[in-house]
Amino acid sequence: MQKVYVGLSGGVDSAVSAALLKERGYDVTGVFIKIWQPEFIECTWREDRLDAMRVAAHLEIPFKEIDLSAEYKKDVVSAMISDYESGITPNPDVLCNTHIKFGAFFEWAIREGADFVATGHYAQTKDGRLYRGVDTEKDQSYFLHGLGESQLQRTLFPAGELTKAETRAHARRFALPNAEKPDSQGLCFVGDVSMRDFLARYISLTEGAVLDIRGKSVGVHDGAALYTIGQRHGFNVRGDNPTVTHYVTAVDSKANTITVSVHREDAARTQTLVQSMHWIHAEPSLEEDYFIQMRYREQPTISKLIKKSDRYEVALLKPVVYSKGQSLVVYRKDECLGGGVITDGR
Repeated sequence: MQKVYVGLSGGVDSAVSAALLKERGYDVTGVFIKIWQPEFIECTWREDRLDAMRVAAHLEIPFKEIDLSAEYKKDVVSAMISDYESGITPNPDVLCNTHIKFGAFFEWAIREGADFVATGHYAQTKDGRLYRGVDTEKDQSYFLHGLGESQLQRTLFPAGELTKAETRAHARRFALPNAEKPDSQGLCFVGDVSMRDFLARYISLTEGAVLDIRGKSVGVHDGAALYTIGQRHGFNVRGDNPTVTHYVTAVDSKANTITVSVHREDAARTQTLVQSMHWIHAEPSLEEDYFIQMRYREQPTISKLIKKSDRYEVALLKPVVYSKGQSLVVYRKDECLGGGVITDGR
């Protein structure tokens, strides 16, 4: 019987994944991953851990816990704060999947004797390849593009075969204790505190000028590190029409300024450079067109990739709003080929 370690988050998706795998004949062990949280935030991890234990008890499977607080603080939280401080908008979900769930946790599970690792992600894998989940609204392959072929060959995503409605139906069929638990939103370590208030604890913030596209000062913001391209709130604009929606089109962390426009298209770009590109397999042919996704749940756009030394240039067929530090993920139809970090654009 093949042994599977399932990351039980306390949520319904991972619980159903564990139940389905047991039903399919696997030797299932549930594992709760404890991550870092600051003392000033009330996080739900204790409640989530209890829910994970209840699921394991209900399914009559072994339960383990692994403390990855230090790894999470270093590889996710500290990296995220450093990026924001530099005027970059990071993707902490990608960092968590790459360094924690399919980094430290995955490696520990294999050392413990697991044949496979499973999570509640809405994605699919086959023969070491990564594909979108069946539920297009819940598909999470975008956040998993940093995985490698060797990891995917030993990873199972049961929820990826289901719609969210089907997952809930299975949870009720298995009479899981968390069957009606609402989906979690956002990052656990931030809790009920806004990202703005969280960052203010770690980054020195000073008010700065809001500029229009001509470079004229038109308002005040709370600190450039708090803003991202396309953002339309959190700063004050004076003038004849201060209530008109303005969009951030540029962030200069060194000068501590942000530039805004009443036209959202001024925040869009048609070309970008990508660094730290990771291919799940070998680099694909650069002669083909690919589907490019630069935000979660964004409609992909078609583009070619042009290699520029250690980076890739991507020319987009239509303007897209994005920020430096976000993930650009490459697809061939429903297969995720890999992705990298956006470094510049115009």
